[in-house]
Amino acid sequence: MGGWFITGTDTGVGKTRVSCALLQALGARGIPSVGMKPVAAGCDAGPDGPRSADADALCASSSVPAVYADVNPYALAVATSPHLAAQAEGVVIDIGYLRQCYARLAGAARCVVVEGAGGWLVPVSRQQTMADIAVALSLPVVLVVGIRLGALNHALLTAQAIRTSGLTLVAWVANRIDPDERLEGYVETLDASLRVPRLGSLPYAPDGDPAVWRSHLDLDVLGLPG
Repeated sequence: MGGWFITGTDTGVGKTRVSCALLQALGARGIPSVGMKPVAAGCDAGPDGPRSADADALCASSSVPAVYADVNPYALAVATSPHLAAQAEGVVIDIGYLRQCYARLAGAARCVVVEGAGGWLVPVSRQQTMADIAVALSLPVVLVVGIRLGALNHALLTAQAIRTSGLTLVAWVANRIDPDERLEGYVETLDASLRVPRLGSLPYAPDGDPAVWRSHLDLDVLGLPG
């Protein structure tokens, strides 16, 4: 089964929300799963070093326990683009090391849900982007679209970039981050234009619960057993 790489049209569009919902839905079906956040910036200081709130949320939604250092190998303190945060801390993001961490997680769970940072082409160094991490892990991609003004262009450009990278876009998720009901037409447009099934539609709920969000996902879209 392997897993999926969860990307988004931008930062703040609901990648963590969807990743946690997917992990909880997998757990509800009895499928051992674990989350991974390869690179996170803007982490809070903790007794054992910086920790990502996104990575902690993934851990809480996973059905398989894992070492935090494997879930979030690069926890960067500065809240900026990963390549700038890493540069500020003198850190070099090693994609080979990320593959090792992923392999350990994959050895313990049937599914690994890997959440990217920012959008598809966010830099992680001067030469590499988040897309290079996804390619290195060779995972099918789920695209999270924050339904708001501008989402159509962002979604179609991101889908094009995913396919150009050689990876498979297997599904998309509509996450309503704007309560304007007139945007419903955006969902219909993307259903027709993205040419992949919609994994789910999450309602506008700024303070929602992953246990509730999971009911809005259709795992059959991913070919999972019932």
